[in-house]
Amino acid sequence: MNKTGEKIMSGVFFTCALVSIFAVGLICFFLLANGIPGIVKIGVFNFLAGKIWSPTDIPAAFGILPMITGSLYVTAGAIIIGVPVGVLSAIFLARVCPRHLYKIVKPSVDLLAGIPSVVYGFFGMMTIVPLLGSSILSACLLLGIMILPTIISLTESAVRAVPEQYYEGASALGAGHYRSIFFIVMPAAKSGIFAAVVLGIGRAIGETMAVIMVAGNQARMPVSLFQGVRTLTANIVIEMGYAGDLHREALIATGVVLFVFILMINLIFSSLKRRMP
Repeated sequence: MNKTGEKIMSGVFFTCALVSIFAVGLICFFLLANGIPGIVKIGVFNFLAGKIWSPTDIPAAFGILPMITGSLYVTAGAIIIGVPVGVLSAIFLARVCPRHLYKIVKPSVDLLAGIPSVVYGFFGMMTIVPLLGSSILSACLLLGIMILPTIISLTESAVRAVPEQYYEGASALGAGHYRSIFFIVMPAAKSGIFAAVVLGIGRAIGETMAVIMVAGNQARMPVSLFQGVRTLTANIVIEMGYAGDLHREALIATGVVLFVFILMINLIFSSLKRRMP
């Protein structure tokens, strides 16, 4: 009976894995089948390097370079703001925070992860935008806050997974508390920290609703942090409802670019993680 049960569960797990692979393959097929023809019609250079997006004009222009640049700026800003704060907060929770305070802070961090994106967007629209305007900086600050729960939770788990003997050995050799954490524990947890950063970046670059509400949604090349910007995801959501023909194909092609963008980020981080000692 035990062997039969193991075979059944093995088949269930295998089937689930196949379903996951099939879902990813189906998404890739849909994007490529519907997006590549649009890129061919527009022209690869005109599509990726074009600085004008005006699908309703005659002749229409479908250049997404402003959206690519806007996504890069917003994502980079969110990383600069969110990653240091998230990692240091996770270290505080895992190694420094008193138990009575941990019972308050940890549930608060978990609660942040459950807040809908539109609520974050409304918060940013009512508090950040009046101070900084609908701009790149507003979107960076809001996204930096939004990726904190992901980075904090995963980094804390990675730090706690490091055997206690690492810290105790460093302390026995004369290293102080914080030196042991930053020079012994954190390098041992670097794989989990990298995973947290990658997932945080994925959350930042894929966020749509909150960015729409605070970024200004201006399809032009950004020249200042206080200028409005439109990201790739926002471009798709804003115009897909009324798009047709080549316009619709161009929006799906934008999804292809976004997919490739995220894939490249994952490959870069995987390569960096393998090269680290």
